[in-house]
Amino acid sequence: MSIGVSILGSTGSIGQSALRVLARHPELFHVVALAAHRNAVALSAQIDAVHPRLAVLVDASHATADARMRTGREALLEAATHPDADIVINAVVGAAGLEATLAALHAGKRLALANKESLVAGGPLVLDALRDGGGELVPVDSEHSAILQCLAGRSAPRRLILTASGGPFRGLSREQLMDVTPAQALRHPTWSMGSKVTIDSATLANKALEVIEAHFLFGVGYDAIEVVVHPQSIIHSMVETMDGSILAQMGFPTMELPILYALTHPDRIEDSGTRAFDPVAVGAMTFEPVDMDCFGAFRVGVAAGRAGGTAPAVFNAANEVAVAGFLEGAIPFSGIADVIEHTLGTHDIAPVDSFERVFEADRCARAEAARRMRR
Repeated sequence: MSIGVSILGSTGSIGQSALRVLARHPELFHVVALAAHRNAVALSAQIDAVHPRLAVLVDASHATADARMRTGREALLEAATHPDADIVINAVVGAAGLEATLAALHAGKRLALANKESLVAGGPLVLDALRDGGGELVPVDSEHSAILQCLAGRSAPRRLILTASGGPFRGLSREQLMDVTPAQALRHPTWSMGSKVTIDSATLANKALEVIEAHFLFGVGYDAIEVVVHPQSIIHSMVETMDGSILAQMGFPTMELPILYALTHPDRIEDSGTRAFDPVAVGAMTFEPVDMDCFGAFRVGVAAGRAGGTAPAVFNAANEVAVAGFLEGAIPFSGIADVIEHTLGTHDIAPVDSFERVFEADRCARAEAARRMRR
């Protein structure tokens, strides 16, 4: 029987990759629902191509006369919990994806999670929803998919090692980073991603988010999670087992492989759509430590994860505001880390015991980050 799939964030890079994967396996999967934020033109084309039972444009202000689209937050949650959807791919960008994550898990779905901010902002709530709904949580991020593949039912790891490309500014000094432009920051050396994620990769804030996500996904303490810079982006993560062996998952950079694995886990299926691995073509692989001095967003983000409670939600919210400010020219590239650190310094950490608590921490952090940028 064909497996029904809902894609939240269908017009973004992950959503488009997911549709390409599904198109290669029409005998196994069919699209139940599509949800986009505001790109009505792209969503209309997707509706024509895959004929979902539900299509959602969340931002009603960008709606067109296309009667096939529903609008608003409630429609997004309907897509996340659609009774015909066996798997929900959450590729919504930012903390806005948390509510859909909780809804899908409470409904007992397999959640293929590309929205790392869900676990960062509301980790304890996500784990509670997973337990209460009886569904599954399978990561889509290449680093966490790699860890899942390396663990493959093995006992608790001694150490997780996440890799980072280093972004376009690897090796630059703090002084050089002061003058980089949004156009430069958006030119990622190895991955093709949306603008928010690309800037997060340039600041290494994305690696802090991924460290926090790994903590919740795999139940591993922060002292046992490390990040190394691997410019070639061939090894996506490594796992150190209790006897000291290192297991690594490798492949040319593509999001289609982790998406496919999230759809079929723990099984694998034949797929000819991804590039065959050629170790000779890869050549040398190198590794470097993270420059904590130049990439303050990473340092501050990991510290927020260690602090726990609402601190990660504040880190994420301040980062989203600061990235938008940088792209609009309101602050320099180096100002992103400054805005985040200032905002965290004003926050009184509280336990993550309700969605409302997370929402309020997120709201206050955004307001404070915006005030900081206006100074």
